[in-house]
Amino acid sequence: MEPRLLGPGPYRATRLWNEIIELFRAGMPLRKHRCRFKSYERCFKASEAVECLHELLGSNQNFGPEVTRDQTVKLLKKFLKNHVIEDIKGRWGKEDFEDDGHLYRFPPSSPLKSYPKKPSCGKEVIKFPDWNEPRTGPSQEHIPVKSVTMNSEMWYKRHSIAIGEIPACKLVFRRELTQTNIEEIWKSMTLSRLQKVLGLDSLDEVLDTKLVNSKHIVQNVYNVNKQGIVTLEDKSKELPHWILSAMKCLINWPSCSDLKQPTYSGFERDVFKTIVDYFGQMKEPLLAFHFFDVFVSVLGLLQKPSKAVEALQISCLLLPPENRKRLQLLVRMMARISLNQDLPPLSESVRTRTLMVQAFSRCILCSKDEIDLDELLAAKLVSFLMDNYQEILSVPSALKSSIEDHVVHLQRVQIKYAGADSDATLPPPSFCHQITTGEFEYQRATGSQEPLAALLEEIVMNKEISVKDKKKKLKQFQKCYPEVYRVRFPSPETEAMLFPEKTKQKPPILRWALKKPFQPFHRTRSFRM
Repeated sequence: MEPRLLGPGPYRATRLWNEIIELFRAGMPLRKHRCRFKSYERCFKASEAVECLHELLGSNQNFGPEVTRDQTVKLLKKFLKNHVIEDIKGRWGKEDFEDDGHLYRFPPSSPLKSYPKKPSCGKEVIKFPDWNEPRTGPSQEHIPVKSVTMNSEMWYKRHSIAIGEIPACKLVFRRELTQTNIEEIWKSMTLSRLQKVLGLDSLDEVLDTKLVNSKHIVQNVYNVNKQGIVTLEDKSKELPHWILSAMKCLINWPSCSDLKQPTYSGFERDVFKTIVDYFGQMKEPLLAFHFFDVFVSVLGLLQKPSKAVEALQISCLLLPPENRKRLQLLVRMMARISLNQDLPPLSESVRTRTLMVQAFSRCILCSKDEIDLDELLAAKLVSFLMDNYQEILSVPSALKSSIEDHVVHLQRVQIKYAGADSDATLPPPSFCHQITTGEFEYQRATGSQEPLAALLEEIVMNKEISVKDKKKKLKQFQKCYPEVYRVRFPSPETEAMLFPEKTKQKPPILRWALKKPFQPFHRTRSFRM
């Protein structure tokens, strides 16, 4: 099974978890090992597993070479807890895996996570009143309409000199937009743009749009200082002055103008630990819990940096202003400290940049529920943030201009002609676009193989059916879907592990059993000479 880049979409963390398990099972060498005068077949040392998985994650486009050996050990701890691996005595369920010489093995089948069912969501069809309908309810003068740009042909059709063909027209004065209307327009168009950049049919599977506060978007766009940092209306939500002073101290090292106390050997490490402890005690990450799936989906665009930057720009506009400001200050500090050549090393074992990612990734992005890959995913996102923080944490100018132009358009006086029933506020219709043959084959394969892999796993894990029926179903599945079956069982050995042979005890030999089978006596005729 070859590693592939998983694009944006729902359940991306679950898909990555399942793929890593399958790659690890297929790529981990299994050998015979001895432990305490006893031999164990088809197992591996803990250090060998760390080496193999670390190399696998480093070469995988979804994670990359930034993954450290320590992070690999933590992932293997979760593998042991979730019964992806077990020790040679069959024990699992605890995170007591260490990078040493202990022996481990794969169980007959490693559990893959199932995908939640997609919620059914219907689209509301908006119907505008017809031009010729009688007036009912609110005045027709306030019906939103679209301005019509006419060419010469349309002009002659509508304004013919023939009697009776001159259409009626009227000026439509727009209702004045309130601040609430403008905020809802910002929310609607921002989410629409985010959906387009991510390439999703709907945001429902990665984001609960009801949790998006339209006021936060407007405040993040307009309440900013000259450096582009958000200014908060509630000053009680600002970072404490001593934390800001500590951050400036490390950024501007060795000149610490804000700290008047004398420095000492190791002072910079104590200052850094103070900052880490402050951000580490937050109850919720800066990229709030309900935005976790959105930011994980953005990771699928990192091979297209411009798309990923735009997606992160828009996603960060959805944050509460206090979260966005803290994120701006923290990521800027992390990037500048990593580039400060005058700052002494803050750790003896790892580089400063790696230390920044390890220390702050969890306070920037993590899941409310326990996600087994959230640390690796957060590290990947934080590294990209540090490299592109100036652009990502600024207001997207193209989006701002388009929304402002749309608001101005809605406030203009329009001329309504008969037949112009469409509204400029409605989103333009979306059309199919041509894709390459390779993209089509990839979409067809990925769209059908995931449900089939889940079905195969359900057959494997089903303990209610007999061994005979299970073998029969697996044989039918292998005949119909050989490629999916080959991914799950890459070799006959992995298939044989599912049905371990039972040792049959031989019946005891009876004492009176004959060595040769009993032969009846036959009379023979004797011939005399």
